[in-house]
Amino acid sequence: MTRKAGSGYESAMQYLANPARFLRIANAALPYVWSIALVLLAVGLYGALVTAPPDYQQGETVRIMYVHVPAAWMALFIYTVMALASAVAIIFRHPLADVAAKAAAPIGAVFCFLALVTGSLWGKPMWGTWWEWDARLTSMFVLFLLYIGYMAIWQAIDEPHRAAMIARIVALVGFVNVPIVKFSVDWWNSLHQPASVFRTDGPTIAPSMLWPLLVMGLAYSFLFLALHLTAMRAEIAARKIRQIHIAETGAR
Repeated sequence: MTRKAGSGYESAMQYLANPARFLRIANAALPYVWSIALVLLAVGLYGALVTAPPDYQQGETVRIMYVHVPAAWMALFIYTVMALASAVAIIFRHPLADVAAKAAAPIGAVFCFLALVTGSLWGKPMWGTWWEWDARLTSMFVLFLLYIGYMAIWQAIDEPHRAAMIARIVALVGFVNVPIVKFSVDWWNSLHQPASVFRTDGPTIAPSMLWPLLVMGLAYSFLFLALHLTAMRAEIAARKIRQIHIAETGAR
């Protein structure tokens, strides 16, 4: 019984690890994922810019929330994906795990940068300052630096295996910052308000403002999936080209 279970588990891992099979699945899924992402983005932006009412305190400035908040969610989520992929690469030697982590990093960095920029634009009229070194802003900036550092490792180290080993460690160690970003408002004094969407007692945002925010969150999620699959395809192709180049150089 143990052998069968182990054999079935190993077969599942091998099935998911086949790059050719992944490419077939990605190629088939991408048109649908892109379509869903664009439709959700259009609906979310329409809700955010047209149907959602202005806030009674923030006025029209509150509309920055529909771009800023989902971008911050995605920045945390994508780094979590990178850390999980890195753990899978270390534990199971999954050949696509490093590809998934490496391909996710630039996308996560863009979402993190977007969250920082829109947060600054939102903070100026609300707090009277573009930037404040409070716990949430500082930890979010550290997350952006972690993204940059992770990508720099892949660029700076020519030997892929060594680069992968160091990048895995950075991704896993850096994951400590994710819960710090998430709970910084609760642990320390911060300009940011506490969580208002994902709460045990339910959201505190009016439904007319909540649904565009959630739709934008879904749109960003599908956008990430589309970009991630596309980037993974490109990374697999780049690795194949590199292997061919090495083989040709060795043959000479």
